[in-house]
Amino acid sequence: MDDSEFLAGYDPRAFPAVAVTVDVVALTIREGALHVLLVERGEQPHAGRWALPGGFIRPDEDLPEAAVRELAEETGLAPRVHIEQLASYGAPGRDPRMRIVSVSYLAFAPRLPDPRAGSDAADAAWRRIDRLPELAFDHDRILGEGLERARAKLEYTPLATTFVDETFTITELRGVYETVWGVPLHAGNFHRKVLSVPGFVEGTGQTTESGGARGGPRARLYRAGDARLLHPALLRPAREEEAG
Repeated sequence: MDDSEFLAGYDPRAFPAVAVTVDVVALTIREGALHVLLVERGEQPHAGRWALPGGFIRPDEDLPEAAVRELAEETGLAPRVHIEQLASYGAPGRDPRMRIVSVSYLAFAPRLPDPRAGSDAADAAWRRIDRLPELAFDHDRILGEGLERARAKLEYTPLATTFVDETFTITELRGVYETVWGVPLHAGNFHRKVLSVPGFVEGTGQTTESGGARGGPRARLYRAGDARLLHPALLRPAREEEAG
């Protein structure tokens, strides 16, 4: 029996129905605080509760396409973000409608605008990570694992550069680490560590138009380098103490 004969007699209804969705953990920094993008569900189940943006994939699209589309449809945000796959969630009963497997994605970008609700969302908003309601479905778990992924990736990848503009100061980069990690960092030590990592950042030869809030010399501007991994890694203070 060749493939065509096999497929001619194949009946997918002989197997339990399973649907696939995508959910997006979109993070940005606003007013010095880490925010996540949430939507207020406009339909059952969990109507009126806040959740991560997402939805069912279409038969003709790949998973990353679905994640970008759902982000745009439910929030109005253009797909100008760094996005990567996070994890899959398929526990029975995680969704009351049917057996649904969710593939989650992590998205980052600086200075993202206010979202606007669309599709089946009643509202969409950036919410501070430290001021969140209980989320629908298992989205608290997905968000928690997304945050840990982001915090860990800051240690060994140049992910922090996706939270700042194309050119930035070391102080602005330190602000990303402090905000995402939730701890203050020593300015001089951080500056030294960043410049000691090959390919992490590269100088532009330019400076800011003026000095800092307290005056002083203008700060040098940098851009992201070509490194894909940071070596040596920039460990979180608690992990640095453990390693030491």
